[in-house]
Amino acid sequence: MLVGVISDTHGLLRPQVFDLFRNVECIIHAGDIGNEGILIQLRSLAPVHAVYGNTDRFPLVEKLPEKKSFQLEGVRVLT
Repeated sequence: MLVGVISDTHGLLRPQVFDLFRNVECIIHAGDIGNEGILIQLRSLAPVHAVYGNTDRFPLVEKLPEKKSFQLEGVRVLT
């Protein structure tokens, strides 16, 4: 499984991300997202697992966990 990992977008998703994540099956955003629009753009590429970071504010902190545990193909991931 090809997983894209990103963090610290701070409301800006660089155009290179769309090329780099073109073939990923899952995306992990490890916080400091900036705004929900970033997640919407990433979801257009693949399913997204996200947590909020120390610079994220409402409404992201209301919608996302601080930590998240999930499995990808039998491997436990903690973000």
